[in-house]
Amino acid sequence: MPATANQPPPPDPQPSGTDPVLLLVLGLVVVLVLGATLYLCLVHPSLAGPIGAVGGMASALATALGVAIALRRR
Repeated sequence: MPATANQPPPPDPQPSGTDPVLLLVLGLVVVLVLGATLYLCLVHPSLAGPIGAVGGMASALATALGVAIALRRR
């Protein structure tokens, strides 16, 4: 059906999902942080305990942040 002068143009499609470049950078940062942590634990075994404790707290906080963001978008 042809568009008439009384009908507004269709809205532009909204971008969905996350930017692939952002996901790539986030993945690269995660790999680098995990690699640096592994390196520190292997080279300095005395730091393995404190690094593990910080990693455990960071994973709990990241999980809570992820849940909060997921619930906010609903």
